[in-house]
Amino acid sequence: MAKKRDWNDELGSNKRQRKRHRQHRKGSKNKLSEQGKDDQFARTEEDHFLSNLEAKSGAFNWMKEERYKRMFRDIESKIQGAMGSGTYDWVDRRVFDQVFDRMTLMSLYKLMKGGTIDTLDFPIARGKEAHVFHATDLDGKTVAVKIFHTSNAVFKNLIQYIEGDRRFGGLRRRHRDLVDIWVRKEHRNLSRLARWGLNVPQPLGIHKNVLVMEYLGTEVSASPKLREVSVENPEVVFDELLEFLAVCWQKANLVHGDFSPFNILWHNDGPVVIDVGQAVIQTHPKAQEFLVRDVTRLVEWATKNGVETNLAEAMYEVLNMNLDHVKPAAFSEEE
Repeated sequence: MAKKRDWNDELGSNKRQRKRHRQHRKGSKNKLSEQGKDDQFARTEEDHFLSNLEAKSGAFNWMKEERYKRMFRDIESKIQGAMGSGTYDWVDRRVFDQVFDRMTLMSLYKLMKGGTIDTLDFPIARGKEAHVFHATDLDGKTVAVKIFHTSNAVFKNLIQYIEGDRRFGGLRRRHRDLVDIWVRKEHRNLSRLARWGLNVPQPLGIHKNVLVMEYLGTEVSASPKLREVSVENPEVVFDELLEFLAVCWQKANLVHGDFSPFNILWHNDGPVVIDVGQAVIQTHPKAQEFLVRDVTRLVEWATKNGVETNLAEAMYEVLNMNLDHVKPAAFSEEE
């Protein structure tokens, strides 16, 4: 009887176990079904997103054309992060409307097909004129991609930095022309400053409103701005930045035009000057005015950080500093 009871108990136990297994399998099927539904929903959402873009009047009508559809589909997987639907899920897709218009997608397409960039991952800086993205090249090396906005009129307010620069004659005031000129101007200014050994991001490529540069930062974020860090020895940094302005003026024949802690990154324990699109040549009508303003901002930063200096002394150094040790790396007719 004892064995019979044990046997009955065992049968009951197996019955209960089989019941639990059935429930588990049912739950697993439900989970798989739910996962499938989630995947299907994601695909539907993606198709809906693209359909909405294609159906929009105005800015995205061009996507109805088959050649542009093919172009976008060809690079879509490489900009998933920037769209907020890939590995880097950083923002909702409204940013697409602001940044990725036809000109931008065509420029990215050209740069990707030309091998300058491979993927566009996530934004590392946002401003009125541009978004800057973390990206990679074909070797997997991180680069920075600066995409200038083509859908607003901010560049009309910056025309004072373009007019009077003989490198950009025949200026037309259409917004897209201004954007194109501004990007070429930043690229050429970076090239000129880099030639004189100045600490700026190295320019790597350009197409229309997209500029590819050396990346300054970590895998997850860009280097901080000078205004965001506490500098251990501000006097040394002040001297380095003062020499930057002196080399700009005396050797490169340029004035930065917006020299401030907002436009200087702190990278590898030193300053790197960025945003040089507004830099003008010495013959520009406002070059001297911009130079005084640049030196004034540097002096203000220095005095706030305990450096004993004044505008008169700093201006004298910029204009008269001995720079015999500074030699150009190469010569380019474009500059």
